[in-house]
Amino acid sequence: MARKQRFRDDEDAAIDMTPMLDIVFIMLIFFIVTTSFVKEAGIDVLKPKASNASNKPSANIFIAIKPNGEVHMDKRQVDVERVAANIERMIAEQPTETVIIQADKEAKHGVVVKVMDAIKSAGIEKISIAAEKK
Repeated sequence: MARKQRFRDDEDAAIDMTPMLDIVFIMLIFFIVTTSFVKEAGIDVLKPKASNASNKPSANIFIAIKPNGEVHMDKRQVDVERVAANIERMIAEQPTETVIIQADKEAKHGVVVKVMDAIKSAGIEKISIAAEKK
């Protein structure tokens, strides 16, 4: 009889893994929800070189301007007049204070100014122009 009692104690001493798995799953959801997703412009541009370029804090919104004047946001081409509306939509999804413009060194100055004006009209005050260090 004593032998049967010992086997019952061993079976009762098993560790229940369910609460630990629940906690790990909740932590996973927390980290996924709180992770900052960067919305890059989606194209490569040849940035101008600057001797005084500095590293700025990262932003969530990138706007690329190609040499032919095409504006790209969120991996798609956008008309210059629609930049403000797209920024407002992106800010609603994920608030940010800074927008980074990645203008090609051959991009027309007028297009860059129009994009900067659209960014200001969307309510963003901090605009950074991307450049490479010399």
